[in-house]
Amino acid sequence: MHKIAMLIISLAVLSSCSKEAAQNTPTTTTTQNESARTAAAASTISFSGYTWEVRTESGTSGPGPNYWSNSSSNVWVDASGYLHLKIRKDASTGRWLCSEVTSTTNFGYGTYLWEVEGAVDKLDKNIVLGLFNYKAGDDGHHEVDIEFARWGNNAWPNYNYTVYPATGSGSVSQTNELALNGTYTTHTFTRTSSAVSFQGYHGHTTAPANAFFPWTTPAGYNVSTLALPVHMNLWLFNGNAPSNATEVEIIIHSFRFTAA
Repeated sequence: MHKIAMLIISLAVLSSCSKEAAQNTPTTTTTQNESARTAAAASTISFSGYTWEVRTESGTSGPGPNYWSNSSSNVWVDASGYLHLKIRKDASTGRWLCSEVTSTTNFGYGTYLWEVEGAVDKLDKNIVLGLFNYKAGDDGHHEVDIEFARWGNNAWPNYNYTVYPATGSGSVSQTNELALNGTYTTHTFTRTSSAVSFQGYHGHTTAPANAFFPWTTPAGYNVSTLALPVHMNLWLFNGNAPSNATEVEIIIHSFRFTAA
């Protein structure tokens, strides 16, 4: 009986150890995954001849508010030199992670041009893609935006130009409904001391025959005259998950600035 009792105790101890090991395994795996993501993250990237800071924060912040990640699963430059921006759902936390890069160079008067790959006309109603100038810490001023967004409402137009003044209040904007035949587009704005002019194009070209939705700020509007960094971001309106629960990726083939 003593031998049988000892055998039962031994089996119980072994079973307990086995359960402990099983319970600890996910924690170890999670730690390893977090380390891998951290190792793959980059604080800056090189794209189109410029250096860009990659946004990352531990909590949420605007626009949104959203979580921002510099993981190479959110922001990366591929072998062709193209920039990828992605919104993805993190498997370990369940959070939707957004992406943003900001140029370390400030740009002034001239033409800003992006060659974009992606179905920007078919983005989920909660997703925003922004290509813009912005002075950090001065919301409502010194900002020039091209934004692909329906702002949470499928009935609203999906293509937006907005300019904020150098001083005072009151932005000006133009919205249109963009419909594409493919997934390649070119988007531009030109800044001068007195105006900002926008123009889009089907394809990676600036041929006049491919142009769409030209617009210029009203005469006399108080545009920014500052040299400003360029931002590119992909984020969730009001921090709401995509209504179709699907991750999204946009590819920027190039950014070019031609000084006036």
